[in-house]
Amino acid sequence: MKAMLLVMAAAGTLLAGTVQAQEVLKAKGCLNCHEMDKKKVGPAYKDVAAKYKGNKDAEAMLVAKLREGKGHMKISATDDELKACIKAVLATK
Repeated sequence: MKAMLLVMAAAGTLLAGTVQAQEVLKAKGCLNCHEMDKKKVGPAYKDVAAKYKGNKDAEAMLVAKLREGKGHMKISATDDELKACIKAVLATK
């Protein structure tokens, strides 16, 4: 029973994080250039996730790229917002 409650709590936290990430992606204008499943101006998020699949350093590298504006326009967001968005993007299938 306790294990089931822990799993449900973890799933709720993950879902809340995904919802927050979607709100940040929209608010910061990311969805103007990217879509989940097809290329727009920038690559589709599913393609980004596929490119970095299995790369343990991908999250930190992508956060730095967005924060510093190297190879991508600079995004003005907190580190927590960027991390949440990157985690959501990398989880895209």
